[in-house]
Amino acid sequence: MAELIGGLRIERIRENVAHVRAEIAAAVHRSPVTRAAQERSGVELLAAIKYVARDDLPLLAEAGIELVGENRAQELRAKHETHGALFEWDFIGQLQSRRVKEIVPYVRLIHSVASESALRELDRHRALARPELRILIEVNIAEERGKAGIEPDRVGEFIARSPTPVAGLMTMPPLAAEPDDSRRWFALLRQLAEEHALEHLSMGTSQDYAVAVEEGATIVRIGTSLYT
Repeated sequence: MAELIGGLRIERIRENVAHVRAEIAAAVHRSPVTRAAQERSGVELLAAIKYVARDDLPLLAEAGIELVGENRAQELRAKHETHGALFEWDFIGQLQSRRVKEIVPYVRLIHSVASESALRELDRHRALARPELRILIEVNIAEERGKAGIEPDRVGEFIARSPTPVAGLMTMPPLAAEPDDSRRWFALLRQLAEEHALEHLSMGTSQDYAVAVEEGATIVRIGTSLYT
């Protein structure tokens, strides 16, 4: 079982949220390439809640968090059943095809669709899904061996076969020593989204979200740095 974060303090969470949002705004301002689109639609702060206990979720809402992402299907259901009205919900974990039916009733976006079996299950269980459900295609942008995500040159055909509307792309770049080392991968994902007229880019985590926003991210996924 994942080790949960203890001792959450609403004042600290509120400070961290304000800091991240200020950094996002500054990054948008620095980036003439993406500023117009981001100022039009905004950049969403998604709080990753894998390590947040169910009973602590109201603290996040009180601190101003509006969008959360869970990694595990069973925890998503349990947390949503208790606190579903407090947030908008996304699924951000590795997507197992057999779990699709457990996820689609609760989320607006699935960030990690990258297999033919997932597309089949989305089609099979579309009656269970929220009407507004859309997906993000996970792209292995650096084409790393053994890493989740489809190859960049398969995005077009994958979109064409998806039974669920595709809102955009998601990626996790290669491990990097410095945030700026990920810039080229974020830029490549933005270019790929532009080629296919896709709206959303889910990229950037605690260590590199400012660079991701400069390169066009519309959703950044922030975890423990919001809580500590």
